[in-house]
Amino acid sequence: MVFIHGLDSSSKGTKAAWFGRHFPEMVIADFEGDLSQRMKKLESILAYRQNVTLIGSSFGGLMATIFALENEAAVSRVILLAPALNFPEFSEYKGRKTAIPAWLFIGKKDKVTPSDIVIPAARQTFSNLIINESDDDHLLRNTFEKIDWQDLLLQDQ
Repeated sequence: MVFIHGLDSSSKGTKAAWFGRHFPEMVIADFEGDLSQRMKKLESILAYRQNVTLIGSSFGGLMATIFALENEAAVSRVILLAPALNFPEFSEYKGRKTAIPAWLFIGKKDKVTPSDIVIPAARQTFSNLIINESDDDHLLRNTFEKIDWQDLLLQDQ
């Protein structure tokens, strides 16, 4: 299991710290720079790994999606938390599709990654997608800890 934080976050952010406490075996790294630099680091972390569960928050969700599209054989599932699929960096990946199981958690009040743009992009990308849209904002403050992470992350393990 690998958690990928957002653009302005780190391995010390709220979600990363929560995962570190509840799933100490989870890989939680710091990513800096542009998308290319971040993807190179992610690729080095995941080199030679198989059956990986990726959890990506915001820009980390964009990274998880791109990694899954480019490395389908290595990824078992993707969990997207308000993923930045509306960012320009995703444009070259539009139209690509994967059957990797994916879960999308997004807030109706999200102004950074609006659900009316992100949900259609996710549907076009993931053929096996479960969507969880809540009355929440980009940080998913009201939703994040209510997710049944034990079940979601440990099923089929």
